[in-house]
Amino acid sequence: MSAQHEDEILPPLPRSPSAILSDVQLRIVTGGKPAANGIALRHNPTSNDVSNQINGTLGGATEVENTIHSSPSCDDYRKNMATIISEYFSTGDVLLAASELVDLGVEEQHHYFVKKLVSMSMDRRDKEKEMASVLLSSLYNDTLTPSHIKLGFMNLLESVEDLSVDIPNAVDLLAIFIARAVVDDILPPVFLARARGSLSGNSKGMEALQVAEKSYLSVPHHAEVVAGKWGGSTHTGVEEVKKKISDLLSEFTEGGDVAEACRCVRELGLPFYHHEVVKRALTIAVEKPQTEALVLNFLEKSVQDCLISTSQIAKGFSRISENLDDLTLDVPSAKTTFEHLLQKAITAGWIENLNPNSISSDESSKEEKITLKRYKEECVKIIKEYFLSDDVPELIRSLEELRAPLFNPIFLKRLITIAMDRKDREKEMASALLSSLSMELFSSDDVVKGFVMLLRSVEDTTLDILDAPKQLALFLARAVVDEVLVPLNLDEISKKLRPNSVGSETAHMARVLLSARHAGERILRCWGGGTGWQVEDAKDKVAKLLEEYAAGGELREACRCIRDIARPFFNHEVVKKALVMAMEKKIDSLMLDLLEECFDQGLITINQMSKGFSRVREALEDLSLDVPNAAEKYGEYLEYALKHNWVLPAIVDAAT
Repeated sequence: MSAQHEDEILPPLPRSPSAILSDVQLRIVTGGKPAANGIALRHNPTSNDVSNQINGTLGGATEVENTIHSSPSCDDYRKNMATIISEYFSTGDVLLAASELVDLGVEEQHHYFVKKLVSMSMDRRDKEKEMASVLLSSLYNDTLTPSHIKLGFMNLLESVEDLSVDIPNAVDLLAIFIARAVVDDILPPVFLARARGSLSGNSKGMEALQVAEKSYLSVPHHAEVVAGKWGGSTHTGVEEVKKKISDLLSEFTEGGDVAEACRCVRELGLPFYHHEVVKRALTIAVEKPQTEALVLNFLEKSVQDCLISTSQIAKGFSRISENLDDLTLDVPSAKTTFEHLLQKAITAGWIENLNPNSISSDESSKEEKITLKRYKEECVKIIKEYFLSDDVPELIRSLEELRAPLFNPIFLKRLITIAMDRKDREKEMASALLSSLSMELFSSDDVVKGFVMLLRSVEDTTLDILDAPKQLALFLARAVVDEVLVPLNLDEISKKLRPNSVGSETAHMARVLLSARHAGERILRCWGGGTGWQVEDAKDKVAKLLEEYAAGGELREACRCIRDIARPFFNHEVVKKALVMAMEKKIDSLMLDLLEECFDQGLITINQMSKGFSRVREALEDLSLDVPNAAEKYGEYLEYALKHNWVLPAIVDAAT
């Protein structure tokens, strides 16, 4: 939906880390050369950015470093920083690294991230050095400011003496990093001159500056030389990697061994280049439709194993969409096949955050985008209306009219996200609705995919809803208690989440909740509307109003009292107690009149009515001890209810 329309429906949300970088593609810098085949994009700061850097000062680097040392959170910050960097070297996920860096919330210390990233990569392979340069370029002016970059490199120059103890060639490596930063336009050339003024003449930091200037920045074609120094950006390296990817995918499509294909991709050791794997796999699926299922299985396994990040999946889809017209010349059905693959990816949650406008430009795809936009817009309206009316059948009818079952996981995500930002009443209603949808409309796969999408985005949700992980764990546990999911589904969900992420921790929290003593009862009452005295209080009020009505009270007054209880999701208790009282006191007509009036006024919905009848049916064995003809009476009440359309037909099937 448009931003304007979204604002009319939902309150504006703060910009999340993913949103900050949603339009930032992973940038493998090319040292001034045009990117080949869309493989890399070079960061191009504006003239104002460069001017600001040139006019900036280097003074204060030592003071800021000392401030960090005196900060009480310094140790935790540095420990978290090292974890983020190590994880980035494993996954190559720029968006994730940026998100976690923002989550630390200590922006004034981000220059230390620059220092730590470069120093850690120095002691690793060329692959990690290239990844470090790529990350700095990608985060520049988004998460890292020019001051962060300058101060970080200044700290490195001041500490290169210590680094040389463990890394003998630290001076030369730092010189390359500085030259690369200049080539990538994240450090201004004037940095070298100003840094000299802060260093002693015979220091290793000064030596690093001299090496950077004389050996790298002053040589002919220095941009190409520096950009290709780590091997990751050289033309030969790219072509070799492309050939390896092509070979492994050819072998995969012939043999069909998904595990072996994943192993080969992992051995490439280039997580920041996995978009090429995705692009080539999709191209094979488009050119050879018989391999479509195989390719989808491979991509699904890659995401589940956290081998290929969702940002790389999204970039791969974007790249193939750019060449779709050319593909259509050779494969007339290319657009149709691609749309099908894209829909599968969206439904599976692989590219849920991808900007639809970057996918395809053909008319049929535009229609699909409009459908998705309209679906999300309608979802919000339907959910808000449901929270007001508690009318499940009406909601189900509205969803069926949209005719978009593939988007069911998106509806589930939107439902729970909206409910988490509301009162306990709406949370209880959301769980109750999910239970109904699982019987009427949603498959278990829909529910699993919806929760996976929620758990993958829980870090962003936490920016707006501070206790989102706790609430989401309760929703997940409640789904198991309500038998919407089975415990094995939790294993399935966990496998699709990145290890040690907030999402995986939330899923673990749900397991802990389910393993507690009396877990079922506690989780059923987790939203406050079902806790302790509040439930008993509601039951007591229902019993009293029915007794007063049975003793000669007015129908209108009884309806008013039910409305005043203000628990529409608990009106099944009214139905149950009314039917039981009708049996015990032989006041069938009186109670049926009350239920009919409540139904006609919309006070008790068909869903609540059906649930009340179901509860009475489940209690018939005990009721028969006091009312021998309870089963017969129940049959009469049910027949009357069906005749007047109070209950869902499914209740009859359940009874049989």
